[in-house]
Amino acid sequence: MANKYKIALIKGDGIGPEIVDEAVKVLDAVASVEDIEFDYNDYLMGGCAVDVFDTPLPQETINGALASDAILFGAIGGPQYDTLPKEKRPETGLLKMRKELNVFANIRPAVIFDELTAASTLKEEVVKGVNLVVVRELTGGIYFGEPRAKEENRAYNTMVYTRDEIKRIAKVAFEQALKRDKKVTSVDKANVLEVSQLWREVVEEVAKEYPEITLEHMYVDNAAMQLIRDPKQFDVILTGNIFGDILSDAASMVVGSIGLLPSASVGGKVGLYEPIHGSAPDIAGQGIANPIATIMSASMMLRDLGELKAADRIDNAIKAVLKEGYRTKDLSSFDAKEVVSTSEMGSLVAEYATK
Repeated sequence: MANKYKIALIKGDGIGPEIVDEAVKVLDAVASVEDIEFDYNDYLMGGCAVDVFDTPLPQETINGALASDAILFGAIGGPQYDTLPKEKRPETGLLKMRKELNVFANIRPAVIFDELTAASTLKEEVVKGVNLVVVRELTGGIYFGEPRAKEENRAYNTMVYTRDEIKRIAKVAFEQALKRDKKVTSVDKANVLEVSQLWREVVEEVAKEYPEITLEHMYVDNAAMQLIRDPKQFDVILTGNIFGDILSDAASMVVGSIGLLPSASVGGKVGLYEPIHGSAPDIAGQGIANPIATIMSASMMLRDLGELKAADRIDNAIKAVLKEGYRTKDLSSFDAKEVVSTSEMGSLVAEYATK
């Protein structure tokens, strides 16, 4: 009997619908050979929701997401929404969704494909073999701290973390490390920020529960430098919301393209799976967006649902397609045998995933 899953699709703005459609194509392909059934339901969030509902996150989207087994999300935003008041900005909808789902842990792997080492701006010997994951706290820190305000001549935000918030994200990072090379690098700014001093203190307490894991601390400015100088030194990077936001984007350039990095936001009842890149409105509708990060996010979703064989099919298919020399436009300069469209890339991965 087939395993059935209810999947909420939030395609969003810009290239969001294009890349989510390709991930769904691949999911349907592996479902056909692994005896899985997906029940998809579409919901609006972001600028498209503002256009229809005058809010970036309608209640029906929240309800639908919470009633699902997982959420596959594209991207939100666009220049036409940049002048809206804060409560109507697409980004406000995403932040609220994360809070509603209580997905406090954002897991962002950065793995370089052997075929794409030349795509990195760093030397091949620096990046070849990079395989790290950023574990970013997602529902606390300066993005959510109060008080906050923008006044005529000054503005301020507050960075806040509680002991419990730090403890739970640290546990996620250590559990990730158990399945990897058993090393956690906790990134903070404890030489300047009291909130980072508490962060470091709590992380050290959690580390005592994982004696087999090596823990090191690193200031965020040094971590940014080390990520470029020697990225292979990292296994699991544990950090807060704003630092993780920045460092994971830096990691995307280490591996060659932001179009290659997936993510999973977990910790609550329902996981949210999305590429780390934005909505890229400048290329929307042109059929040139790279769907691989979204397809990889779908693979992460399958792993969390327990469908390991299906996830392996997707991961192996992506490797095979890249090895064969198929590239989307963003990677066309790197050993491309054939440059393909967004839809063609999705179809290739779907085809290889069923072999």
